[in-house]
Amino acid sequence: MDGSSKEALMEEAPPRYTASPRLPCIPHQLKCLLIVVVVVVILVVVIVAFLLLGLHITETHAETVLRMTIHGLDDEGTPQHLSMSKKERTGTFAVRDGLNASAMVVYDYSKLLVGYRSWHHRACYITRVDKDNIPGLDTITETFQRRQAEMKEAGDDAVPLADRSILGTTVNILCSTVPVYWA
Repeated sequence: MDGSSKEALMEEAPPRYTASPRLPCIPHQLKCLLIVVVVVVILVVVIVAFLLLGLHITETHAETVLRMTIHGLDDEGTPQHLSMSKKERTGTFAVRDGLNASAMVVYDYSKLLVGYRSWHHRACYITRVDKDNIPGLDTITETFQRRQAEMKEAGDDAVPLADRSILGTTVNILCSTVPVYWA
């Protein structure tokens, strides 16, 4: 490169840049309307994102409850419906109590209690269970129904449980409107 080419470049003026061409003439009202529409769409997207995030957070903290129906051997007998709560460590069964009545049996594994509430009778019964030897549903149901019949024959001599703090949340809710007796 020789020096003359450098001088020639130095003498030329730099190119002039012009502003980019404007959009076609859009009325002011239409511009304002477009801005408002864009802002509203952005707000809706943000609100929907927060709602979905909140739903996801509450879903992860929701209690997991397992529900299943258990049939007897060879599908004999009436099916038993079971709901289990991992958080409270309870198992809840709906059982028959006579011809046209039902009852709820709650196994509370954290308190080692079993609660029984018949919808036909106005009482709840609870019993303690051994951690290593938890009785089956049929045995528990028979025990509570026998105790229920004894209470009916004896009259109102039994004293209901005064301190309900020993009961777990599920049993406490189940028996909240009726007296609780030891079986």
